[in-house]
Amino acid sequence: MQVSVESAGGLKRRMKVEVPAERVDSEVESRIRSLGKKARLPGFRPGKVPFKVLKQQYGEQVRSEVINEVLRKTWSEALDEQNLNPAGNPHIDDLRDTPGEKLEYEASFEVYPEFEPIGIEGETIERPQVEITEEDVDFMLDNLRRQHGEWKSVDRAAGEGDQVVIDFEGTVDGEPFEGGSGEQVSVELGAGRLLEDFEKGLSGLKPGAEKKIKVKFPKDYGSEEVAGKKGVFEVKVHEVREMELPELDEAFCEKFGVTEGGVEQLRKEVRENMEQELDQTLRNKVKEQALDRFLEKNESVELPQALVDQEIENQKRQTLQQMGIQDTEQLPDIPGDMFEDKARRRVKLGLLMGEYINQHEVKPDESRIEQVLERLTAGQENGEELARQYRGNPQAMQQIQAMALEEQVVDQLLESAEIKEVKQGFRDVMNFGGQ
Repeated sequence: MQVSVESAGGLKRRMKVEVPAERVDSEVESRIRSLGKKARLPGFRPGKVPFKVLKQQYGEQVRSEVINEVLRKTWSEALDEQNLNPAGNPHIDDLRDTPGEKLEYEASFEVYPEFEPIGIEGETIERPQVEITEEDVDFMLDNLRRQHGEWKSVDRAAGEGDQVVIDFEGTVDGEPFEGGSGEQVSVELGAGRLLEDFEKGLSGLKPGAEKKIKVKFPKDYGSEEVAGKKGVFEVKVHEVREMELPELDEAFCEKFGVTEGGVEQLRKEVRENMEQELDQTLRNKVKEQALDRFLEKNESVELPQALVDQEIENQKRQTLQQMGIQDTEQLPDIPGDMFEDKARRRVKLGLLMGEYINQHEVKPDESRIEQVLERLTAGQENGEELARQYRGNPQAMQQIQAMALEEQVVDQLLESAEIKEVKQGFRDVMNFGGQ
């Protein structure tokens, strides 16, 4: 077998392969003769069909099967011979296959980049210092009360925190637009789900009020039809509601499984949950900073487009599954550019992490794996049983091991960085500031 490789620019390669005719033809003949032992054709006894007849009957199919196998095997052999590490499957071009002559083909493909990952030595990483106060616990308890509160109608002007039930019809340049109207729609003032102009216009309105509210749609608004334009909403208020919160008493505590210790025990459990969530959030914030710096330091690393395309397809499937759509073949294709940036980031991080692990010989740490497992099962009623199921699932444990390895790499990267401690409040760190 003869192999030659040339660069097609960047990570692209073009490989020409020549396979001796004997390798293909002898295998084709061998398989046809093997078929003859079992072949049943009209006019011939089993096992007595002449080779010429067998070849006419099965030759084309057998040769096609052999060619496919030879392509797979010689492709793998050629990669080993040339010491190449392909990223993705090859595209076979110019296949030339004539019985009695050598088999020739060209394979176009990409290879993995070769590089030495640069660490984040000297980079500044901010690590929030957070103390959970009693006021923070009160805030979380109020959130729990709101989750179990009831909306009650009131005969007064609407204000922040109230719910307003409205009919509305929006126009831009005097014309209605898609999604711009609704009836008996409940909106909560201060929740940040409305256009700022629209929310301000609703504030102060009483039941029965009608009003025209002028708005300016942001340039990045979800609908291109109205993005960056001025519009008008005609609004009619049917009802104003305020939230009636349940009392913070033993009956309320029992809703969360606290049957002894009352409010103090609930406060204790809420604080413990807050501490767990805070610990994970702080861990993630530091990790994201470290990975961002890692990416910036290695900006020049080339990415195989085949891997990026594969990751885009993975994200498309995940997005559709999250929407509850399983049969993705029945839907129009989602534009890949929606996922391009995220896909490139994930592919680059994967390459950087893999090469860092190889070069620094990072091995899975059993204690770290247990820590990850504990965090995944913490707070679960059946935590021990869940942990047992994880341990009995090789695929799940492989994912947990990958998470642990990633944490180990991040820790090693942080050892050479400058850590700056920054005091922050719990609600700011947890993005509760606007609630």
